[in-house]
Amino acid sequence: MSILLTGATGYIGGLLLRRLEADGQSVRCLVRDRARLTGAAPSTEAIEGDCLDERSLDRALAGVDSAYYLVHSMGSGADFAERDHRAADNFGRAAARAGVRRIIYLGGLTDDTSVLSAHLKSRAETGEALRASGVPVIEFRASVVIGDGSLSFQMIQALVERLPVMICPRWVSTLTQPIARSDVLEYLHRALEVKVDGSTTLEIGGPDVVSYGDMMRAYARLRGLRRLLIPVPLLTPHLSGLWLALVTPAQARVGRALVEGLKNSTVVHSNAARAAFGIDPVRLDVALQRAIDEGQPRRLRVDTRTMVANVPAERAFVPVRRIGGTTGWYFGQFLWEVRGRLDTSIGGVGLRRGRRDPDLCESGDTIDCWTVERLVPGRVLRLSADMKMPGRGWLEFEVTPLDGGRRSSIRQTASFDPRGLLGQAYWLALLPFHAVIFRGMLRRIVRIAEEGGPDSVTVADVLT
Repeated sequence: MSILLTGATGYIGGLLLRRLEADGQSVRCLVRDRARLTGAAPSTEAIEGDCLDERSLDRALAGVDSAYYLVHSMGSGADFAERDHRAADNFGRAAARAGVRRIIYLGGLTDDTSVLSAHLKSRAETGEALRASGVPVIEFRASVVIGDGSLSFQMIQALVERLPVMICPRWVSTLTQPIARSDVLEYLHRALEVKVDGSTTLEIGGPDVVSYGDMMRAYARLRGLRRLLIPVPLLTPHLSGLWLALVTPAQARVGRALVEGLKNSTVVHSNAARAAFGIDPVRLDVALQRAIDEGQPRRLRVDTRTMVANVPAERAFVPVRRIGGTTGWYFGQFLWEVRGRLDTSIGGVGLRRGRRDPDLCESGDTIDCWTVERLVPGRVLRLSADMKMPGRGWLEFEVTPLDGGRRSSIRQTASFDPRGLLGQAYWLALLPFHAVIFRGMLRRIVRIAEEGGPDSVTVADVLT
């Protein structure tokens, strides 16, 4: 089967390309600029063209069995609807000339009982234009896609993470039926083989019908954030878009187009898609947690330092393995104890737990206010913070052999996943202390390793 994929440099298109490549499918991508298609498999073909230039489509569609239409023009300006309609007309006619068996299109879930926003109306008209070509079209209509990188999810995330109190327009009570990114990709992938006569329009969504306010509250709950939503009926969707631009300026134009469509209820009214494809979509809380976990590396604030020790890796790892407890933290012990007392005063564990063995540890052990999350003997020690803080923190040491094992590199990484504005402020406030404490700690670890291991630790070593 030869497949043409449009929108391969976009969010869903890029993920679908990886899925098709993993299945060994023969994929051809239509792109405006071949240089933007990064990370594609060697077997994937890239052809430059533009759906607004019908003549450029014939070569791309030659010999194609199925074509994915995953393009839109929302970021192009006020005339995006006209551009979308013209592009779909061009693509449909070119597909018909090429004898394409099937077009698979991802559009927007609409509410036929009310006046549609320009965005949702354009999505529906794009599907109509593709069907007018005579080529059978499978049109999926989805509402909010929950996944890291989805603009709809990013808007929810940005609002909840940055605004403890949200002045919300009426659309926060609009009902919608969000769907996990993984389920959207599954529908698109199975559409290549599903038996459908002629064109069909299928509504797809998850099992939960919720309001946008419900989604924001669910996100806040999973992130451990307290958020107050205050509805203000006088705040129009247009003003909401302007307000949103202050939070997500990089995608303000597309964001405003999406926000203007939030007045429309987007709920699945037919179970035809689930019946035809046999897909059991995941719940909203599962989809949100996956999206949060996927985006963690991007949210992390990281402080990394590296030093070289003139000893083999196994010896360099000894003081790392013995950290905490009666050994202490090698540098600025007084500051560590102050932090432990502060933690205890607000109900945290402080430093009172110590460690079960002064020399040995394993995954799951507690070391003062940390838990051993990962241990690779002689190589890696990763600790997760148990102290009270507005986010999640980790401290990791990684020892790598150098020069045939004669020397070693010790990399120390402190990372923090902040929750909300308080978490951001917490990290910034600690940066000056990190510069002193973590630098001093790493230097002392190297010194102790080079001077003979843990038995050389002195009172001066841990107090200065």
